[in-house]
Parts: sequence; C-alpha cells; structure tokens
Amino acid sequence: MKITSLADVPVTQPQMEGMQGIQKQVPVGVADGTPTMSLRVFTVEPGGHTPYHSHPWEHINYILDGAGVVVDQAGDEHPIKAGDYALVLPDEKHQFRNPSGAPLRFICLVPRDKE
Repeated sequence: MKITSLADVPVTQPQMEGMQGIQKQVPVGVADGTPTMSLRVFTVEPGGHTPYHSHPWEHINYILDGAGVVVDQAGDEHPIKAGDYALVLPDEKHQFRNPSGAPLRFICLVPRDKE
C-alpha cells in the first residue's frame, strides 16, 4: 500500500513537440509496482497546452482545479472545469488547452507503461 500527498510528489516539465506550459507529477505508477495503471497529474499554466496528438491507448481524466478546453478529433473545443471527467479513446486525437488566467490541473489515468 502507498499513501502520498501530491505536495510530496516531484514535479517534472515534460518535453514534447507541441507542448507548452506543462508540469507533470506521478503520484502512483511503475515505481510503486502498479500492475496495470499509472496515475499522473498535469498542471497546465495559463496559455499552456498539451500537444494535439493521439496514441493507441485510452486515458481517463478528472479535472481537479481550474477551467480550460479539450480539443477533439474534429478540432472542436469542449469546455472543461473542476469536477468534470473526460474520456479519450484509443487513437482519438486530442489536446488540453488552458486559455484562462489560472492554472488548470487534472488527473490522467493511463496504462502503467504509458506513464
């Protein structure tokens, strides 16, 4: 068993083409011996965004703080806010954007080896 506080989890700044203003934390993942899933927390700074991309696995997202938009396969923007969930299916093109003036923070649950 592992119990941790997000405040105690190291913050990294992932480097990926098309990404801007992103911080990542992995409170539960491969290093903890998870058999199937990893839980990541992303913070998107005001004006920041993830790449507009796709991959062959799903991920489930829960918005912790702030507000923003998720861009879907067709390029349409869908508003998101604290308390919302977003499911991204395998191979579905997507992007998280933060056009607001406050950080957007969300949990992202993925298969363990996609941490």
